[in-house]
Amino acid sequence: SGGSRLFESIRKWYYNAAGFNKLGLMRDDVLYEDDDVKEALKRLPEPLYNERIFRMKRALDLSLKHQILPKDQWVKYEEDKRYLEPYLKEVIRERLEREAWNKK
Repeated sequence: SGGSRLFESIRKWYYNAAGFNKLGLMRDDVLYEDDDVKEALKRLPEPLYNERIFRMKRALDLSLKHQILPKDQWVKYEEDKRYLEPYLKEVIRERLEREAWNKK
């Protein structure tokens, strides 16, 4: 429908306006690292973790130089995968389960 296309256009616009993709970062790279996120990061397979570290080091280097990547290297909205999401959902589910158990 027209409303969902408009919403998707706004999401894409906001994604690009946020600017992290211009440094080669993905959405999950810029999550606030609370206890749940920190635990999820510990559970990432090594290749995914290493890719994240590379993106963050490159972004820090670019930021210090006040530069951005060439446009053809920006992370596109359609290519940004939520690589941390399954691990984060598992961590949150376990925490909620633990909290419910402790209330008994």
